[in-house]
Amino acid sequence: GVHPFDKQQNVEFTAVSDPWRQRRERAAARAEEWYGRPARQFVSYRDIVALDDIDAVMIASPDHLHCLHLEAAIRAKKDAYVEKPLAMDVPTLNRVFDLVKASPQVVQMGTQVRSYTSSAGCKKLFQSGAIGKVSRIEQCRNGSKPYWYSWMQRSEELTAEDIDWKEFLGDRPMRDFDPKLLTGWYGFREFTDGPIANLGCHFIDLFNYIVGTTVPVSCVAQGGTFTWTGEGFTCPDHCEATWIYPEGFLVHYSTNFGNSSGSVHKIYGDLGTMELTNWRAPTYSATGAIKPSELPKEDTLIDPVEIPDHFEDWLQCLRTRRTTNAPIEAGYNHSVPVIMGTLAMDTGKRQIFDPEKREICEG
Repeated sequence: GVHPFDKQQNVEFTAVSDPWRQRRERAAARAEEWYGRPARQFVSYRDIVALDDIDAVMIASPDHLHCLHLEAAIRAKKDAYVEKPLAMDVPTLNRVFDLVKASPQVVQMGTQVRSYTSSAGCKKLFQSGAIGKVSRIEQCRNGSKPYWYSWMQRSEELTAEDIDWKEFLGDRPMRDFDPKLLTGWYGFREFTDGPIANLGCHFIDLFNYIVGTTVPVSCVAQGGTFTWTGEGFTCPDHCEATWIYPEGFLVHYSTNFGNSSGSVHKIYGDLGTMELTNWRAPTYSATGAIKPSELPKEDTLIDPVEIPDHFEDWLQCLRTRRTTNAPIEAGYNHSVPVIMGTLAMDTGKRQIFDPEKREICEG
């Protein structure tokens, strides 16, 4: 988090907002523990952005609120750190992207893996041409249980009095308070688009950073709930998406929450392969090369390249006003493919992105 770097950058959390009382109080208590004085507590983000003595905000709300909260911050002339995925639909994505680009505010996307020293090492190695021309980039990110279960709390611990339910729902239709929706929102399509968007955006952002890609041309996808049935969740526990990028290669992402084996993360080139399944210790080798390769035959650790921590980078940029390591462009470039993947999964039809019109259509 930010706390390891706040003293050296002379920043402090002085206000917190959360419609959920227990989380709001916990955040305020943590700030008091860190700084020796209580943080102001608010139910709504509106109260935070209205404060004259707040320079920057961190947005860690459910996915359906990211753009709403970022837009409010930018209009209030606050810098922002915003969690991923940035957007759930393209018109909103375009609007917020344009707003940020037209402002002087510093924005960092919450795709922190690109700020690992190992990731910077992968980028340097790739840009040297070591693995040659890419043909395929792949991630299978599997587990024994969907990630939303780990965030849920027992329903008897929460009451409607603990939450400003309308504030949590935002622009979603009003419905009766349901603690399962509150703590398990990661599992409901009202608030998030599931693994292609929520896990896949880390994968997409990382290879965008390493390979230098931006947005894909087309996407096909399928998904469904096949293992954890009867639980009431609407996000799929199995899904896969395939994109074609204009540079001339195919990208594949899949999640299997019915069996934890088989996870893989690789970048395949004609001179060799990068293995990134362990983000902190990626390797490379001549494995699979179809051209004469000078790479080592055995998996070899990729040398790290020193780079500021993701949160440290954001705090530094608040001072220097330089561009962050994951600027709004990074948010745009991970949002377009995950939105395409979600639409392809929902419709069963191939999705095409038009970069000139900035629109997704079936094709």
